Amino acid sequence: MVRVLGGYQTDFARNWTREGKHLVAPMKEAIQEGLRIVQLEPQDIGTIHVGNFGAELYAMQGHLGSLAIEADPRFRGKPTGRHEAACASGSIAMLAGLSDIEAGHYQTAMVLGVEQMKTVNSVQGGDYLGTASWYEREAKGKDYPFPRLFGKIGAEYVRRYDMAKSTYEQYQAYLSDLMYRNARKNPKAQTRDWAMNEKHALTEDKFNLRISEEIKLSDCSQVTDGAAVVFLASEEYAREYARKHNIDLNTIPHILGWGHTTAPMMLADKVAESLNYDRPLPHSREAVKQAYNRAGIEGPEQLDVYEFHDCFTTTAYASVDVIGLTRPGENYKAIEGGWLEMDGKLPINPSGGLIGGGHPVGATGIRQMLDVYKQTTEKADDYQVAIKNRKALMVNIGGSGTTNCAFVVGFPESTTTKAKTRR
Repeated sequence: MVRVLGGYQTDFARNWTREGKHLVAPMKEAIQEGLRIVQLEPQDIGTIHVGNFGAELYAMQGHLGSLAIEADPRFRGKPTGRHEAACASGSIAMLAGLSDIEAGHYQTAMVLGVEQMKTVNSVQGGDYLGTASWYEREAKGKDYPFPRLFGKIGAEYVRRYDMAKSTYEQYQAYLSDLMYRNARKNPKAQTRDWAMNEKHALTEDKFNLRISEEIKLSDCSQVTDGAAVVFLASEEYAREYARKHNIDLNTIPHILGWGHTTAPMMLADKVAESLNYDRPLPHSREAVKQAYNRAGIEGPEQLDVYEFHDCFTTTAYASVDVIGLTRPGENYKAIEGGWLEMDGKLPINPSGGLIGGGHPVGATGIRQMLDVYKQTTEKADDYQVAIKNRKALMVNIGGSGTTNCAFVVGFPESTTTKAKTRR
């Protein structure tokens, strides 16, 4: 199995454009600080993978794999590559790094995600994001196409499970409030100083505009600049790394399992196809099941926490049955029972997620991996949850549920038992 040595994320509240800095600046900060924290040198890195969605649009910059070596001259000559899968770009880069190590090509991989989105106004940015859908058919000529698309996922829950729209809106407001509350504990979260609560989320006014029938501003993830990096290592390398740094090898978590599926690009096709399944996001569910199976676990009862791609409150709501915490359509039980709170049955997004923490598109999957690493190693400080099973799940989604990636991170049962014994 591949181990996660750690990583770093930039402050997602920063506006790098306003600071007059090029896209390479957050990349360099993430890499340099990540190396320092994890105690690695550039020569220790075997291969470099970069996740990014839209640098050609937002920053007029392509060829990002090669830009990663600007962080240190000692990276020159290293193999690099850039990966794009909309909001799941970071996870696809991670799968590439994971595969490189599992194939024995390299002992270590540096996986970086980056996006600089504040270079344009919100309407232009919304149009750029529309290219993650079938642009000509779903986004062209429409303001903010993705809130409209993801709103329809919420509408499908309301329709399929005969739910009152006002009740669903209450759940959306709760989830928005939860993400903002969690973000206040995270010093790198974009909204950590913002004022937002459930009452505000239920209000519709100039401060909380309605974007589509199902989505208001409070239901949306943020437009974010930022970068995140994680370092992956083979078992052999991790063993030597632990010895060199006087670290207990059993404190370095594994990527225990992963899942990766692709659904039809158009949301209408997804909704039509989902009628043959027991829930509205079957491909997201399948990616999670693949990750569970590869990790050798039965389901969420063996997890301590999960980081889910809450690009909108509609996906935060859907996450409950996607990960199997409730039966399809019974997602409300997790909300009404307080299961998703920091001290609940299975906390969601203690980092603040995408709504509270920020969503620099290409960096999100890497940031999620970093946060589940922190949780399972109990290094999340003020937003740490209680750890019993020493396992966490992350789910990263690209497009309107098109590219679905899931990872279970933590420790096998044998090391979990040893850790409990030591305590």
